[in-house]
Amino acid sequence: MTDKNQTETPLAEEETKPVSQARVKFEVYGEEMIEKEVKSSGNSGRIYLPPNWVGHTVKIIKVE
Repeated sequence: MTDKNQTETPLAEEETKPVSQARVKFEVYGEEMIEKEVKSSGNSGRIYLPPNWVGHTVKIIKVE
C-alpha cells in the first residue's frame, strides 16, 4: 500500500530507454577483427568466419 503523502519520483530518461536504443562503449583486446553483415538463416542470423578461427573464442558486438 502506498502512503498518500509520498510522491513517486519519475525514472531518469536513460532508465526509461529500451535496451536496444542504449549506446555503450566497449573496449576489447584481441588478435584480429573482421567486420561483416549478418545474413538471414532460417529463424536466426549467421556470420561465417575463417576456418582458422574454429576452436577459438570470439565476441560479437552489434554496432548499429
